Amino acid sequence: MVTTTPPATDQNRSRRASGAVRPGDRIFSGLSKGSGITLLVIMAAIAVFLTYRAVLAISDDSANFFTTFEWNPAGNPPVFGIAVLAFGTIVSSVIAMAIAVPVAIGIALFISHYAPRKLAKPLAYVVDLLAAVPSIIYGLWGAIFLVPYLDGLNKWLDQYLGWTYIFDKSADGVARNMFTVGILLAIMILPIITNVTREVFLQAPKMHEEAALALGATRWEVIRMAVLPFGRSGIISASMLGLGRALGETMAVAVVLSPSFTLSLHLLDPGGGTFAQNIAAKFNEADAYGRDALIASGLVLFVITLLVNGAARMIIARRKEYSGANA
Repeated sequence: MVTTTPPATDQNRSRRASGAVRPGDRIFSGLSKGSGITLLVIMAAIAVFLTYRAVLAISDDSANFFTTFEWNPAGNPPVFGIAVLAFGTIVSSVIAMAIAVPVAIGIALFISHYAPRKLAKPLAYVVDLLAAVPSIIYGLWGAIFLVPYLDGLNKWLDQYLGWTYIFDKSADGVARNMFTVGILLAIMILPIITNVTREVFLQAPKMHEEAALALGATRWEVIRMAVLPFGRSGIISASMLGLGRALGETMAVAVVLSPSFTLSLHLLDPGGGTFAQNIAAKFNEADAYGRDALIASGLVLFVITLLVNGAARMIIARRKEYSGANA
């Protein structure tokens, strides 16, 4: 049986051979380039604005901006520093990532490879809905429910792990501390990491999984040899998305944390602070110079976020052999 090529296909081939570009492709290419350039311009404008306002504040700061444990821009002379804020932001985010990432990977594997279809779909919908809950709702839930119920956990950690120093509770008070903030942030970023990781696991090549099963591998061995290597870059990307939300979370931290500018390695003691929480708490009462100081701290958070995203891109680029395009 002889098949003939449709005339439209011949026209497309001749158009490609001659280098002609359809108007739709040209328009889409222009819109894509314009969107990318616009995004870069916006990012550059934000960086310039933050840098300009930060220089105005830091030039009049009578203390070291990076090492001072005090925040009083309205003083005479003005004194403010970001040491406590940087410590609190990094520590709370590390606690959140240490809790959320393993749990998110487990939930994603359960939904994608273990749960029956009748259970997997409703569970996936619930996780999607949790990702859409506003942060203030998480904060109110944390202040009303989580903080009282963590007193017992704090006492248990102090009793059995107090020798580690970081879990040594040296001050009395409710559990409005960096450890509670870390747990709350972990709950908040868990749906985001789970959703992205689940979608990545579902894209794992079925032929690889079936080949491993045909060779006698167990379900866990299939996941370890075929699914996890394929989804490694996706897990990193999902984790960076969650870390970005943890670094910049404002309202939930402001509701739960009892802030203070005392730097302490005792995670169970009340106190501490983060960049976003400090900006939200002090912006309304600050004068023009105080707002410049807050913008200076926002610039530091901006730089930290860029560094984290850049590091994630480098890690993913080094592991691109595991991407779906190369599977």
